[in-house]
Amino acid sequence: MDWFTSYFLSGKNFEQLAQKCVPHYSTLISKAVGILSQESVERIQRVFQEGKLKEVVEEIQEALQKSENAPLDVALIGQSGSGKSSFINALLGLGHEEEGSAHVGVVPTTMKKTPYQHPKYPSVTFWDLPGTGTPNSLPDPYLEIVGDDDYDFFIIISSSRFSSNDALLAQKIKEKGKNFYFVRTMVDVELHSEEKSKPISFKKERVLQQIRDDYLAILSNIGVSNPCVFLVSNFHPDKFDFPRLQETLLQDLPAHKRYTFVLQLSSLSDAFIEVKRVILKEKIWLNALKSAALAIIPFMAFFSGFDLPKQEKCLNLYRSYFGLDEQSVKEIAQKLGTSVQEIKSSTKSLDFWLFVKNDSIAAKAMKCAESFCSVNGGLRSSIFQFLKVYFLRLKFINTVVDDVKMLLHKTLES
Repeated sequence: MDWFTSYFLSGKNFEQLAQKCVPHYSTLISKAVGILSQESVERIQRVFQEGKLKEVVEEIQEALQKSENAPLDVALIGQSGSGKSSFINALLGLGHEEEGSAHVGVVPTTMKKTPYQHPKYPSVTFWDLPGTGTPNSLPDPYLEIVGDDDYDFFIIISSSRFSSNDALLAQKIKEKGKNFYFVRTMVDVELHSEEKSKPISFKKERVLQQIRDDYLAILSNIGVSNPCVFLVSNFHPDKFDFPRLQETLLQDLPAHKRYTFVLQLSSLSDAFIEVKRVILKEKIWLNALKSAALAIIPFMAFFSGFDLPKQEKCLNLYRSYFGLDEQSVKEIAQKLGTSVQEIKSSTKSLDFWLFVKNDSIAAKAMKCAESFCSVNGGLRSSIFQFLKVYFLRLKFINTVVDDVKMLLHKTLES
């Protein structure tokens, strides 16, 4: 019997109460497999089935912390002038002149291996590696790059044609068992040039497919089997293959690193926003399950429940994830040429107390029911807290997403 049981009511067998909850919750744990390793999911299910409440809470908390703090290191390499630095800034959501951005210039600016940490999520680091073909290139770039086992994956960048050096690099990376992706930058420039030279016959999708087919053929001819090629514009990360690249990277990452990767995605398109919402919703299941496990114990919901201060903290966190924190709202207001107050009046998630205010009779009745269940604990209290945490968090995240999409569309229109 765990410490929760002995601390509250030594005569009650809460392990049996917990086991009664297993049919209701065990299948829900698997819903978080998108951000947790299969090993973590199985471990949480096992201790829950054994009715060990203390271990359930500890396992969930540990799994959440691991997913939030997992380090992510991305290596980018390509010839000088290929747009690596601009690509990093696009991933970071930073302008070229903003603090913390990668240096961009008309001459080679990357002279040594340079780390760029995400401004909000320091566990995410993009490594800008010196381009080949300049006097300051690494003496043996393949040994220098591939010899570092800390990179999670590699992105090989080119603004023109991929070379035999790129193929050799890909082979070395493959030998180390790491994933690599080919990214062709400045595709918007090539489209503009094609449209200008052939205004009558120009068709955007046909030109893009031709570029993609040409690169696939070139890479296959120089020895790269089944290459992944993405056509992007560093100045338009919401267009072309940029969203598809983000989704591919997310799918290929280990489960426990997906959450870290998703957090750093900028809210630059509906696609990016939806990817982030899906992953964050998986975390909601774990938070709700942790509250449900604690609520089995009588009175525990009064001490560890999802009260108003925790709700406000949760909403603010979601706002930060989607770029609606105070500083970001000020920047959006400047872009739209309006006031922060105008932005707040047109959204629902920026005023917490107005958002959660509910003086209806039904809300008061629910509060009384929650108090009654919390006093007695058991299955009813557990289910009540699970539903409360799940649906409140879901309401918060959906409202924030609606707000950020509305502001994004206004910004694009302006």
